[in-house]
Amino acid sequence: MNAPVQPAPVTPSLAGGFAHPAHDAARAFRAAMQALARPGRIQQITGALPPAPLSVAAGTLALVLMDQTTPVWIAPSHDSAGLRAWLTFHTAAPFTTAEAAHFVIGSWEALAPVSRFATGTPDYPDRAATLIVEMPALEARGARLTGPGIQDSARLSLPEIAAFQANNALYPLGFDTFLTAGDQIAGLPRSTRLEDI
Repeated sequence: MNAPVQPAPVTPSLAGGFAHPAHDAARAFRAAMQALARPGRIQQITGALPPAPLSVAAGTLALVLMDQTTPVWIAPSHDSAGLRAWLTFHTAAPFTTAEAAHFVIGSWEALAPVSRFATGTPDYPDRAATLIVEMPALEARGARLTGPGIQDSARLSLPEIAAFQANNALYPLGFDTFLTAGDQIAGLPRSTRLEDI
């Protein structure tokens, strides 16, 4: 009598994707777009189970925003063979330098200096980097945000303010930012004005 055939173990790079790709991707993409449309509003985004230290929110963003046409740079805080294999399998995004990246992932400290990231050109302002900044936590306190998508003002805990103010001064150029912590996300587009109060 033959022993039952055991399924092959799933390697870490193959695991952690969307359980229901069409539904999960649509829901996550909607959350990502809402985050940029409503700067400073903290919301939940789930679906991916990426390898540590990438958060659920950052991994989910990667699955819905990255593909073979979007070069990514991973900061030293998050760079690992496991994460590279996971991103390659699930997104096919190529890896590149910080200066050439369409997407960058890491802690704020590891991303510094953020002035090296692409901010677009006058003819192509959309050719700017999008930062996925991993935070210890997100809270509706700290810097005062105003601008498109914000009624009156919003508050958001940021790793610093000066760099985002300098980025806003470049508008319509400048990078866009997602801040992530656990399964939470908040958007900070280049059009958002910041005030330290």
